Amino acid sequence: MNGQVESGHIENGRGGLVDGFGRVHTDLRVSVTDRCTLRCTYCMPLDATFKPRAELLTDDEFLRTVRVAAGLGIRTLRITGGEPLLRPGLAGLIAGLVALPGIDEVSLTTNGLLLREQAVLLRDAGLCRINVSLDSLREEVFRKIARADGLDRVLAGLAAAKRAGFREIRINAVSVRGLTENEIVPLAAFCRDEGFHLRFIEFMPLDAETKWSGEQVLSGAEVRGILEREFGALLPLPVIDPGQPAIDWRFADGGGVGFIDPVSHPFCDRCDRLRLTADGQFRNCLFSTTEWDARAVLRGETLPADVDATLAELLRGCVAAKRAAHGIGEMDFQRPARAMYQIGG
Repeated sequence: MNGQVESGHIENGRGGLVDGFGRVHTDLRVSVTDRCTLRCTYCMPLDATFKPRAELLTDDEFLRTVRVAAGLGIRTLRITGGEPLLRPGLAGLIAGLVALPGIDEVSLTTNGLLLREQAVLLRDAGLCRINVSLDSLREEVFRKIARADGLDRVLAGLAAAKRAGFREIRINAVSVRGLTENEIVPLAAFCRDEGFHLRFIEFMPLDAETKWSGEQVLSGAEVRGILEREFGALLPLPVIDPGQPAIDWRFADGGGVGFIDPVSHPFCDRCDRLRLTADGQFRNCLFSTTEWDARAVLRGETLPADVDATLAELLRGCVAAKRAAHGIGEMDFQRPARAMYQIGG
């Protein structure tokens, strides 16, 4: 249901975008492409199809949309894909986003394959943080998950990011039962040695081949237990940002690790994020079955008298329709029609 506002309640208070459950939305995930260099099992099918480039938002359209969102209280941006480093001129787009009034932070999630060539450009553009998806340090397991080679390029990209001066580099690892148990300790040791912040993410029902089942979920609690048997007890850290999805812990001898547990311990009650897909659709949840068509507004398909005001109203409607929770595990749960790579990680 594109561009339609479902019933809901929204307050236009100081926070700007407050839904009917009191959640203030200050974070926007911006997908800049649906294309990718890998075919990870939890994200894309081997025979993935992509939107024609003409259907993706242009740089100017992204900048205009985010400027409107910033005027409503959006403060932090995460650039995603697909693989965002495949978008031509990405550093220029990031520089434009960084310069927008009201935007405090722009970060990026990447698979790292193209990071070595672009790390300096990204840093010079004002990017503040890089998140790299990395599920294994063994080539054979990397290839099984990603269905492509490239571990050496990811590691080279991480090294380049350090040299470029990024002080905060995060590693995101998806945990899948029967597949990644033996990758947990090596990843943790690697991140401790390199000074990276490691986060384990539970496997979610967003795989394009719809093979997900609850039995495949390796919970954050189980991963933490594996780490504690190797490194000793983990100590909980205080929550600095209540909207962050990760619960952070630290090793007794220093260094930290986070757990994002959307299946076993959903964080919907504190969710502060919205999404903009590469083809210009607002989404209020990864698992939303509804989208709000910003591209139609930007390109005059809905003939608005005031494009910015119409975009603002569209975004307010998106927030107003946000449900209390994603509903995984409930009888009436419906998977979204689009997979992770089409929504934005």
